[in-house]
Amino acid sequence: MAIQRVASKWAKTKILLQNKGIAAYIPTTRRYSIEALRELLAAHTVVYIKPDRGTYGIGVMSVEIVPPEKSSENSDLQDSQSIAESASPSYRLRYEQKKETFSSIEALHKTLKSLINKREYLAQQGIDLLRFEGRPFDLRVLTQKTPTGQWATTGIIGRVAAKNKIVTNHHSGGIVKHFKTLMSEHMNAEEIENIRQELKILGVNVAAQLQKSYPRLKEIGLDVAIDSRWNIWILEVNTRPALFPFKKFFKDPSIYNTVRKYAQAYGRKLPDAKKAR
Repeated sequence: MAIQRVASKWAKTKILLQNKGIAAYIPTTRRYSIEALRELLAAHTVVYIKPDRGTYGIGVMSVEIVPPEKSSENSDLQDSQSIAESASPSYRLRYEQKKETFSSIEALHKTLKSLINKREYLAQQGIDLLRFEGRPFDLRVLTQKTPTGQWATTGIIGRVAAKNKIVTNHHSGGIVKHFKTLMSEHMNAEEIENIRQELKILGVNVAAQLQKSYPRLKEIGLDVAIDSRWNIWILEVNTRPALFPFKKFFKDPSIYNTVRKYAQAYGRKLPDAKKAR
């Protein structure tokens, strides 16, 4: 029986929101519209605009509110009236390697619509990520079905964003780091272990909740952010997570051996060693 894959981020989010315990970990997320954009920007200084379907961070954009006192420094505002004069914020859009600044949500929305075209997009509350050596990072939590049919979290890795990038994954130039290495800048060993255990439990709970709607689900990759207050946030859930980082990065072979054992047991075909490299 084929392993179940779910492409829509919105479909998965709606299922997770049905569980009150999990819902507390999910940033405010809406299907994209100018109303959703306006609502999120009224409550948060950063909002992410991401495709409902897609991988590798392709198409992800961010909008940051620029306070009035800083807006007058921008030279690329989209109308002739300066923000300094109107005493209202501007909105900085970042996508690919580009930045644009707009003086109104309407002007921002017009450009976003042209970038989005007719695709389904989501708007999501931005999280102030913890940083490693000045660069933001998030975490990938891998949870798999065991050969006995139980859910188990088998690995956690960190991903540090490349310079001037808004996403952290490898395809966008991000680098992989050990969970403990990243967290050691922010907390002691006991606190790190507490976060690790919470992440492992969260991975299992998320998988179990999704399985209620997708019974053939066998594995998930949970993309998680941790903010400056150490709150954990689920950014999204991938139902075809990459397994190669657990082989390539960890010196302890037992971690990948377990990942591979479980994957083979539920029928995932893994690339040979040459392809994995």
